[in-house]
Amino acid sequence: MNSPPWRAWYKTARWRALRLTIFLRDLFTCQKCRLIEGDTSKLVCDHIIPHRGDERLFWDENNLQTLCKRCHDTVKQAAEQASLRTRGVWH
Repeated sequence: MNSPPWRAWYKTARWRALRLTIFLRDLFTCQKCRLIEGDTSKLVCDHIIPHRGDERLFWDENNLQTLCKRCHDTVKQAAEQASLRTRGVWH
């Protein structure tokens, strides 16, 4: 199965620069648990509203936030999965 075209956006210099801009704006602080993390490999530049391939949402700085990996992989992902079930995307 081929990856969706938007996956390639994460590999661009534009995304890397935007990601760093968001980390700097948020002072390397998780917007959920308020953990300050200087190691950017432990941070995620998260889309507040899932972009689902919408280029406008993907690149919108106002739709991005800094999360620590733990919050992103637990709290945020659980909320997104619940939303999919509620909307009937998953059965």
